[in-house]
Amino acid sequence: MPVAGAAAALALAAGTLSGCGDAGATITRLTVGTPGPDPYTLASDTDRTDVKERPRAGGTKDGDSPGLYGGTRQASTCDQQKLVAFLQANPDKARAWADVQGIPADDIPRYVSRLTPVLLRTDTLVTNHGYRGGKATSGPAVLQAGMGVLINGYGVPTVKCNCGNPLTRPKEKISTRNASYTGRSWPGFEKRNVTDIRPRDSRKGTIVTFVLVDPEGTMGFQRPRATEGESDGPPIALPSTETEGPASDSPAPSDSGLDSPDVVSPGTETPGTEPTGTESPGTGETPSPGVPPDDPGTGGGEPDPGTPPDGGTGGMAPPAGPRDPISLPPSRGPEPTVS
Repeated sequence: MPVAGAAAALALAAGTLSGCGDAGATITRLTVGTPGPDPYTLASDTDRTDVKERPRAGGTKDGDSPGLYGGTRQASTCDQQKLVAFLQANPDKARAWADVQGIPADDIPRYVSRLTPVLLRTDTLVTNHGYRGGKATSGPAVLQAGMGVLINGYGVPTVKCNCGNPLTRPKEKISTRNASYTGRSWPGFEKRNVTDIRPRDSRKGTIVTFVLVDPEGTMGFQRPRATEGESDGPPIALPSTETEGPASDSPAPSDSGLDSPDVVSPGTETPGTEPTGTESPGTGETPSPGVPPDDPGTGGGEPDPGTPPDGGTGGMAPPAGPRDPISLPPSRGPEPTVS
């Protein structure tokens, strides 16, 4: 018995040191245009098939990394007003949706109006929250690059645009390399290139402006937070991260088997606590007194960024002719194949 106990302890220690994470997890792959299992609703023309993936894929990236997300300049394909109207017309779904985001159901319009529509530029690991039979569901998923999402003030995906499902960060112990996958794959999918997006350091406050990249990967542009394209800045040079070669894909031992070649270490403060201190101009903003900041990982109310140009309703600007949009056919979820 002592020998067996020692062997078990050694095996446990080896697993901890290797950072293997939960090797028994099953992750659902969701391709562009796929609502996935248990969608709240269905929306068309939210995703793009022609998004050029960023050269530095995989690992853990901070939500304020320049070039992490993409978009079509002066256009958005995520209809935030329609999402709010749908949830208001379906109170049971609204309560479940709001519970995932950590807000009261009555706060959904305000919360959604403070999100920013973008396109994923890397295959991204999330927890996808659905709704079936009057109950909320959840499970790990990888969203294909080109999928439209709404991100919060800390740069974390919080809504999947083509189905309205709320999103949260993946569980800490999950390993994209050791997990099995279900659902249809896509050309270029590799476990080592799946990206985990963590919130911007909460001590810096919420993000004022996102640096996005056009779908073809030829130019950058700035999109102020909580705007939908109408306030996008002029074309700018691509961030340096988009012109350099891919970084090493060696897994970081401290996270879920994902490498972090070009990120800044987060602060020791627990995400979701109120930021303190003076911020540098253009890097963030200080919450209004008495208004709780959003939880960088799960949602919640954000500091008031000021009234958006559309009056704070979350309405979207008409898309400026994006190429190859995806129309969503009704779907019963991903294929049951496992790899």
